[in-house]
Amino acid sequence: MRNGKEDILIMSKVITILLLAAALVFTASVCSAAPAKQDKKGILIASFGTSMPEAKKAIDNLVNSTKKAFPDIEVRLSYTSNIIRKKIAKEQNLLIPTPMEALAEMNDDGFTHVYVMPMHIIPGEEYDDIKSLTEAAASIKGKYSFREIKLGRPFIADVPASDRMASILMKRFEKQLADKKTSIVLMGHGTPHHIANALYSQLQLSLEKKAPGRFFVGTVEAAPTIEDVITSLKKQHAQKLLLSPLMIVAGDHANNDLADKDDPESWYSMLKKAGFADISSYLVGLGEDPQMAAVFVNEIKDMMK
Repeated sequence: MRNGKEDILIMSKVITILLLAAALVFTASVCSAAPAKQDKKGILIASFGTSMPEAKKAIDNLVNSTKKAFPDIEVRLSYTSNIIRKKIAKEQNLLIPTPMEALAEMNDDGFTHVYVMPMHIIPGEEYDDIKSLTEAAASIKGKYSFREIKLGRPFIADVPASDRMASILMKRFEKQLADKKTSIVLMGHGTPHHIANALYSQLQLSLEKKAPGRFFVGTVEAAPTIEDVITSLKKQHAQKLLLSPLMIVAGDHANNDLADKDDPESWYSMLKKAGFADISSYLVGLGEDPQMAAVFVNEIKDMMK
């Protein structure tokens, strides 16, 4: 037979079990009643950036075109260049986040679906960095994860995109091409020791199909070089040259490396030295072109499918 103490102990255990069960039932009911986190979509645009107000028109055009196309989705901007970010912070008292900082902020702000769209011409080193960051964010599971995070493609990612860019450039320089003596010299950025740099040569092929002997593509940091461009121009017996950046923004490279008349190492000066006398410039970033904005927006739409 049990004594009184044993009965009290058993009763105490029963009460403890009942209380614990009740607590679990209550917790479960509260959790089930709590509304699920609602979807919150956001677009993060990643640009190299610029500290030149005039050149920023190109970035603003792509950002504003995106906002217009997606009025119900918040669009945020990030810069990948720390040098430019620091310069803007110092000179303009404006803080622009890096893509990593921007993604962290979007996570804190409750975004569940994020679409990262780069402002790159080709998928070079800068694009690889954004891709690695996006993949890292996608690999995070649990409390701090996004339900979906995707990365868009740059403007020239393959042969069809190269042909599309060639069509854009044909229309962009339609007036200049009407003068049969004018040759268009395009300066790309270039990404040395990277397979994606070959897309500049692919663009040259795409342009050659549409306008033989009228476009000459080079890069400031890789191949084709300005020396390659000069060789091709001489073979073509070019007379009048129009220099223009094959870049989203007509910033430092366009104004200094390409068209600076006082810099002996600029393309303008090197072409002059090579014997080309009639040289003009069109220093407008590709990002200002409405055709480019349309491609940019359509890429985001495809990413969201």
